[in-house]
Amino acid sequence: MIYVISDIHGKYDYLVRMLRKIRFSDQDTLYVLGDVVDRGEHPIKVLQLMMMYANIFPVAGNHERMAMSCLQLLNQEISDEFLDSLTYTDYGRLTDWIRQGGQTTMDEYAGLDCQQREDIMEYLGEFSLYEEVFIKGTKYLLVHAGLSNFSPDRSLDDYQPDEMLWERPDYSRPYFRDVITVSGHTPTQLIAGNDRPGYIYYGNGHIAIDCGACYEGGRLSCLCLDDGREYYEPE
Repeated sequence: MIYVISDIHGKYDYLVRMLRKIRFSDQDTLYVLGDVVDRGEHPIKVLQLMMMYANIFPVAGNHERMAMSCLQLLNQEISDEFLDSLTYTDYGRLTDWIRQGGQTTMDEYAGLDCQQREDIMEYLGEFSLYEEVFIKGTKYLLVHAGLSNFSPDRSLDDYQPDEMLWERPDYSRPYFRDVITVSGHTPTQLIAGNDRPGYIYYGNGHIAIDCGACYEGGRLSCLCLDDGREYYEPE
């Protein structure tokens, strides 16, 4: 079976229970559509769990992009010389990341040894920008946020990373006629006209699977693309 999850945001316990709930095995495939880190209690533990599975394929989110930039700074020895070398841009990136939930990632990362830090950074660098899968004659585009500056004439490889990591789609309009776009990033509680807030949203060639796991009353969702079955944690 092929499954998709997004926006885990450090909810390690939710992910562990979800993998049990779907009975995830070596014969299955799981795509994680970004925003694994930040906000929740254990973002590094989530990454380390994902790293244990060869059949979990991570797609980058905007929070991974922010985290990688800032963690590279924090990998350096904290000294007066280092602090003097930081630019206003560096401080701005760090401040923006922390304001958007990066503190939990930074705290857990600080507790790792050098090898573990290297492994985490290498893994984050392997996240893809998007994935395409074909299931029973249907093509799915798996991407974190959407396609900024969309044109049907643009190749997917022509999009810059930020164009796939930040835009909130207009769910009233499809990107493609013959491709279903599966994305996270926008909690389904925020989609206008959604009569199932907090649950997986379907409409106009879109499937939105961010159900606000890191927010009060939210949940982690998982969708099986083979049979359309939905899973939630907590229920």
